[in-house]
Amino acid sequence: MADQIIFTAEDLTRMLIDLPTCNQTIGDQARARQNNLTKPQGSLGHLEELAIWLASWQGRDAPSVADAHCLVFAGNHGIAAKGVSAYPAEVTAQMVMNFEQGGAAINQLCRVSGAVLKVVALELDRPTDDLSQGPAMTAEDCARALQVGRDAVPETADILLLGEMGIGNSTSAAALSAACFGGAVKDWTGPGTGLDQSGLDYKINLIEQAMSCHDNMLTSPFEILRRLGGRELAAIAGAVICARERGIPVILDGYICTAAAAVLTTGATAALDHCQVAHLSQEPGHRVLSEILGKRPILDLDMRLGEASGAAVALMVLQAAVAVHNGMATFAEAGVSEHE
Repeated sequence: MADQIIFTAEDLTRMLIDLPTCNQTIGDQARARQNNLTKPQGSLGHLEELAIWLASWQGRDAPSVADAHCLVFAGNHGIAAKGVSAYPAEVTAQMVMNFEQGGAAINQLCRVSGAVLKVVALELDRPTDDLSQGPAMTAEDCARALQVGRDAVPETADILLLGEMGIGNSTSAAALSAACFGGAVKDWTGPGTGLDQSGLDYKINLIEQAMSCHDNMLTSPFEILRRLGGRELAAIAGAVICARERGIPVILDGYICTAAAAVLTTGATAALDHCQVAHLSQEPGHRVLSEILGKRPILDLDMRLGEASGAAVALMVLQAAVAVHNGMATFAEAGVSEHE
């Protein structure tokens, strides 16, 4: 971990105020190219919009996803000790080992998509505190986790895929979403790893306790993250900000990853303009969250695994979008008559 802590609450607020924007000129040029390719305008649907989005954020006439990096952040949650997951907390470390040995879904999906996978475990032997009773993290813990996320982002990546692993973190995701956007806790909370109805009701009750415990103290993105989040979720937020500073487009995996990043929008509504949501998770809160953020998930495959699995599949869609954008001929180049 980095010795220097730069993510104080004030620093995070300042970074969100001073976010770089996309290259609108390049975006306009990319749209003009799409409109002149040998196809009816708009006939490739969302693929066209994805290519334009990539070009504008990379600032390139010819967008690329050749140098794709996938970061999976792992952390343990104190709330897991209260039985909010169908799996014990030890599974986090066991799955990290599985990632490192190449045996998980994300390993196979990165292999076929060509993404470089890096797994970053954050103090798995020291779970966060129970968020239903008090802050999940100290200010220093939260700041260090944000910095870990920042440090993990490669400087020259074309695109960044983000995911997570952490038993109990769907509880944090629901709490973060409720804190940021309001509404009933039950509307944000799903079964996670497979809770039955009684387990789900218990989970909702614990999150409601957390919301009551932290009432009137969720005053900034930093405070929301440190009180209701986890180390891996704060790391995701740190990586999202770093990618924005470097002009790297980001693919957010499912509900938990999206919820972690969405905290940043409480400090700047445009904080996730450089991000796409990979897929629509089966967790019920994800549809609501995606709609609030104005993000159309690239895929809807009934996935709910996490570990950036949806992001790796979405990368293959982006590869298709880039291939047609860069490789197709225009009407003039192909000698094909345009419609009148």
